[in-house]
Amino acid sequence: MAYGVKIAKGDAYKRAAIKRRHIRIRKHISGTAERPRLVVTRSNRNIVAQVIDDVKGHTLASASSLDSSIRGAEADKSAQAKSVGALVAERAKAAGVETVVFDRGGNKYAGRIAALADAAREAGLKF
Repeated sequence: MAYGVKIAKGDAYKRAAIKRRHIRIRKHISGTAERPRLVVTRSNRNIVAQVIDDVKGHTLASASSLDSSIRGAEADKSAQAKSVGALVAERAKAAGVETVVFDRGGNKYAGRIAALADAAREAGLKF
């Protein structure tokens, strides 16, 4: 199988498909100091966003649904994703970042991923 991921059944197949997509996407996406990469990592319970400069290997800004300001406030996972998107955009702008490259991490651009991206755009990040 391509990308070294074996075909599995059920949930394992779904995770393998996400891994294959992520490898395929990362071939084309790289973050620089001028335009870092906005990485979104989604689990069943939480969502994390990081702004990464791949040249230096540094994380410039990050936000998570585990942050104290978001954790208890929102019960809906999509609302949490919107809050994370706005927070990571605010922190990225404070770090001097205006434009980013969006890396959805192999996840489909729908639901929580799209909500986070839309909130980051509304908060002023360009991608």
